Amino acid sequence: MAQDSLRTRRWALRADPRTAVRTAVVWELLDRLLAQRRSATGRAVLDVIDLGGGTGGFAVPIAELGHRVTVVDPSPDALAALQRRAAEAGVADLVHAEQGDAAGLIDVVGAAGADLVLCHGVLEYVDDPAAAANAAVAALRPGGFASLLVAQRLGAVLSRALAGRFAEAQRLLHDPSGRFGDADPLPRRFDQASVLALLDGAPVRVCEVHGVRLVTDLLPGALVDADPEAAEALLALERDVAGHPGLSGLAAALHVVVQRDTPPGPAGGSG
Repeated sequence: MAQDSLRTRRWALRADPRTAVRTAVVWELLDRLLAQRRSATGRAVLDVIDLGGGTGGFAVPIAELGHRVTVVDPSPDALAALQRRAAEAGVADLVHAEQGDAAGLIDVVGAAGADLVLCHGVLEYVDDPAAAANAAVAALRPGGFASLLVAQRLGAVLSRALAGRFAEAQRLLHDPSGRFGDADPLPRRFDQASVLALLDGAPVRVCEVHGVRLVTDLLPGALVDADPEAAEALLALERDVAGHPGLSGLAAALHVVVQRDTPPGPAGGSG
């Protein structure tokens, strides 16, 4: 199938199999969302916003599928690298760079104009994660999707414990922000309940909740770097773990997808 070929190209052809497996499960879900949105709207070209998208690791491949992508990021250096990357990929006309942050997202891109908003690795850092998550929703057209990818608390607890850093693991488990101490580079980590609480009252429904990278981040890279069969087997395992109700909460990251509600049609109409 074409979809299977696209998935294989996305992860298997990267130079680093370990890095590829880290992103494959996320890519597979994004592919499904884009296909679903194209089918629902009848539009071949969708409008995508990548909040905090930096140098375009997600934006450029999405543009290569023919979609228009606006990357909003506070770093001018990252946006310059994004534009170079888009030009090298031949999609400079589809990738638009805007300097800005989550707090001012709607001022930059406007409301209700996007089919998909990516908010990956952003909510951990912003001053007000609830405002950022709700800005992502406000940027969506009715029926559009927001993809929220965050660092997960219990995954970090497991990682620290297996590394023999037991005091840090214990601190992570109990700290209100999910941090192991002052040296922790992340201001906060999440679990499913705390991510969904950010959107309490927002006009959305939850479509997907997946764990990402339960196994991959805990393995020595040598186990998969030189062995394509091991990388394939690891990817298959990560796919199964991603939606497992007992294991996904232990993954390094959590991927939550919500869909903006579609307003009901006029009385007597079909909507």
